[in-house]
Amino acid sequence: MDYVHSQSDFKLNENLTLVDKVEGDLLDFFNDKQFKAGDVIPKEIELAAQLGVSRTVLREALMRLRMRGMLDTKKKRGTVITNPDLLSLIEKTMYPGILDNTTLRDIFELRMVLEIGMGDLLFERVTQNDIDELYAIVANEPLNTEDLLFDSEQEVRFHGKLYDITGNETLRRFQRMLLPIFKYVHESGILKKQVQQKKFVSHRGIVDVIQHGTPEAFRNAMRNHFENHFQRLF
Repeated sequence: MDYVHSQSDFKLNENLTLVDKVEGDLLDFFNDKQFKAGDVIPKEIELAAQLGVSRTVLREALMRLRMRGMLDTKKKRGTVITNPDLLSLIEKTMYPGILDNTTLRDIFELRMVLEIGMGDLLFERVTQNDIDELYAIVANEPLNTEDLLFDSEQEVRFHGKLYDITGNETLRRFQRMLLPIFKYVHESGILKKQVQQKKFVSHRGIVDVIQHGTPEAFRNAMRNHFENHFQRLF
């Protein structure tokens, strides 16, 4: 692949800087060479010649990749490809107070989609001890929980336990990262729209499904559990 830039290339998209382009070309180059985590990349002078840019521009592009967790410098080895922390950049920018309502709604919807879809993983890994713990969490909930708009602490306890049961660390970390978003969304009034009650499955009902049901029954129960939220969102 030819990575060398001409002056006309840089005018194709005025929103991209030269460093932006070189950053993308570096990733394309690493991909073409099939570099993996732990591989040493060529020296700066070789990369600059390969990409047809100055070493100053190249260094800035490499620094960006280091900041993204994709490169690291090792003594006696040089610069190596690293396995990036996929969620770290999201965590650093996840400040609900500066996100607009559309983004907040999108994130809240993502949370519901994840939980509806976790049935197979949850049923594969749940134990009776997990189920007993879930019953303990919901023991003090009123029977008619559809009348409650939101109890953030109870939501965190119950739904956090579901994420824990999956045994998927990325899912668990993602849920912990989004907790401030959930709290902010509910406190902001975005979800305070009155709804018409349809089918509703409480936390206790979800635990019953986990105890006696199937992954498909769990997905249906979670859809019904979130019905009020869906109505408020749409």
